[in-house]
Amino acid sequence: MPIHINLLAEAKAAEEMRRHDPVKRATFIGGTLVLLALLWSGVVEINVMLARENLTATRMEIEAKTNTFQQVFVEQRQLHQDQSKLEALQKLHAARFLQGNLLDALQHATVDGVQLTRLRLDQSYSTVAQPGKTNQNQIREKIVLRLDAKDSSANPGDLVNKFQNTIAAQPYFKAMLIKTNAVQLAGSPSALQTEAGKSYVTFTLDCYFPDQIR
Repeated sequence: MPIHINLLAEAKAAEEMRRHDPVKRATFIGGTLVLLALLWSGVVEINVMLARENLTATRMEIEAKTNTFQQVFVEQRQLHQDQSKLEALQKLHAARFLQGNLLDALQHATVDGVQLTRLRLDQSYSTVAQPGKTNQNQIREKIVLRLDAKDSSANPGDLVNKFQNTIAAQPYFKAMLIKTNAVQLAGSPSALQTEAGKSYVTFTLDCYFPDQIR
């Protein structure tokens, strides 16, 4: 019976041993896992970048809307203030001081020997805040009438008080001026003066109207 000798058996056995080598297998598996980890890390990094971009875009959108809201709020508040001022001015216009009535009253408040030389009407305005109300101010109107006069009577200065009382008692002024100390002498009459051989003194009366809130 013939004997067959396989000269490659030893080589095949060595190759089979290398193929089933646990170290090689572990190395292959480890390399595969590292590659998968790198791929997963790349995917995660890409997702993080996309999330950051979305977050930045969302923040910019929120900031833009916030700025728009603040601008609208400021403009709305300014509009309310302007409307309040306009309403106050319209009320003031409707109740404006009629100087024609004043001049007519002065024509009926005369004293022989006293000459009215000049009149000045001082009107000042200021805003008044209403308690508990925001951006709803009112306007305070303050009026003072100043009368410059000259007493050239026989005894200059004697008619100053009479002219003051005449102004205070005139119906228009009695109704329109404040109720207490409405007509006051602004300082003392001047020293005795002479013009064209006639002596006189000058004096000034202040007439106070009540403050008006519009």
